[in-house]
Amino acid sequence: MSNNTVSRAELLLDRAALACALGGGSIILLQAIWMSWGVFTRYALGAPDRMVTEATALLLFPVAFAGLAYAFRRDAYPKVTMLLDVLPHRVRHWVQAFNLLIIALIGLWLMFVSWSATLRTLESGAASEILLWPKVFFWMPVLLAMVVFCCCVAHRIIQHFKQDARAENDRSGR
Repeated sequence: MSNNTVSRAELLLDRAALACALGGGSIILLQAIWMSWGVFTRYALGAPDRMVTEATALLLFPVAFAGLAYAFRRDAYPKVTMLLDVLPHRVRHWVQAFNLLIIALIGLWLMFVSWSATLRTLESGAASEILLWPKVFFWMPVLLAMVVFCCCVAHRIIQHFKQDARAENDRSGR
């Protein structure tokens, strides 16, 4: 695979992860405005908006997954590296590879669950109780976010093993 292809893949993954994060951010902005409106109508007008609670609850679910890929691409997950720092290079490599495998398996499981839920809600036509919004519209962004996340993890795993192969070649070439 050429460097041009790799840089295109990285750029595409970065843009996809950023798009998911921005989508999640726009949902949060929408929720903040709608909740503020709900508080205003309840206390200033004395007529509570009964849709605001269900809407914000339904919108929380896609938001929970929207930033996963972006955080992963930016290496923003909390880590404890004290043990890794004292391990020999070869052991550290395999511990990091195992960690990436665990992340990939969890991501694949969540992607499968969101795929299954998207199909089931699409087939059933299930809708929210008060708003009557089709629930498939809440599962589709989760599925998209999980696909992007899994692609980012797969890319990181490939990079991890390529970097190790390069480091091994550099050590043996000396």
